Amino acid sequence: MSAPLPQPTEITLHQASRVLEVAFEDGRRFSLPCEYLRVYSPSAEVRGHGPGQEVLQVGKREVGIKAVEPVGSYAVKLVFTDGHDTGLYSWQTLYDLGEHQEAYWQDYLDRMTKAGASRDPK
Repeated sequence: MSAPLPQPTEITLHQASRVLEVAFEDGRRFSLPCEYLRVYSPSAEVRGHGPGQEVLQVGKREVGIKAVEPVGSYAVKLVFTDGHDTGLYSWQTLYDLGEHQEAYWQDYLDRMTKAGASRDPK
């Protein structure tokens, strides 16, 4: 069996810099930009219902988070300034997004370039 994932010890929203800071009990601390969290939302609207159904999120450079709402003892719901509020960010999802942030972000930028899309709002 694999070891249980660390639990968050602190979640802080920095609205001015548009960053969600998440500290975990194993000592790891991740600074996750709101745009990054928005484009990697675990919602069906973003991820689709299966492989190949993902929807590229464009124009999200200026998005922020209006609220961080706890969901039981396993996740948070993020309410974004563009109205998106579906998708639960489990502790595992937040840890994964933090641990692989550089690779995931580069993949997103590559997909944006390939699509000829922009991070800037219209």
